[in-house]
Amino acid sequence: MVYPTCQFYGISTGLISPNEAIIPKIVAAMEKQDLSFKNGDILVIAESALATSEGRLVTLNDQTPSKEAESIAEQYHLDPHLAEIVLNESDEIIGGIPGFLLCTSRGNLLPNAGVDGSNAPDGQVTLLPSDPDKSARIMRKAIADETGAAIAVLIIDSRTHPMRYGCSGVAIGCSGIPSVLDERGNRDLFGRELKVTRRAIADNIASAAELLMGEADEGIPVVLVRGLDIPFGDYEGIEQISAEECIFMGIIARNAQKRLQ
Repeated sequence: MVYPTCQFYGISTGLISPNEAIIPKIVAAMEKQDLSFKNGDILVIAESALATSEGRLVTLNDQTPSKEAESIAEQYHLDPHLAEIVLNESDEIIGGIPGFLLCTSRGNLLPNAGVDGSNAPDGQVTLLPSDPDKSARIMRKAIADETGAAIAVLIIDSRTHPMRYGCSGVAIGCSGIPSVLDERGNRDLFGRELKVTRRAIADNIASAAELLMGEADEGIPVVLVRGLDIPFGDYEGIEQISAEECIFMGIIARNAQKRLQ
């Protein structure tokens, strides 16, 4: 039996400056590592690097905290300037713990609306890319135009999980592969039909890539993935569900309604 294999290559780009074009930086870094794009490759990019290249940096002291921001900052032990930025980036504040707010933003449930001070200059924070799916699509097309290679692009971030220590990767932007593969209708080892199973392909790739990227000063914001046997094509976007369909958000909402009754 021949077992499938794949390769993950960490790409060390060096520091990316605000508003610096990221694709030439990636291509140059790959050339130094004797790598070039091939059909079927997946380019995985950390959101902080992309956000920096898109100029999504904000200086904390440039913000004027609102009364709401000051109130939230006092309640959850936050810098009021940071609280103001998080409010601006959030669709809704669900709650929080000291140091963090749990927010919804662009269909995502995440701490501090993705506002992050790590891997940002002192006194600044990075915001999430304004439209990660669009960024992934633009980069995929630009690389195809420049190199002729049909690849996929993932923009990824790190997330915590309910009642677990530690972070793992999650895809926030996707172009060229399906973010989720529907396994319903397939059979398990005992012949039973799968009723609900969907595989989070993009998130699984993101988590594997994060093993190379790290979370500190590794300087590897890009990973090239090669050899995965998954569908490629004109797939676009991260497949999401509504808050009402989510087991975590649904339970939170129902419990909140009970308390109000």
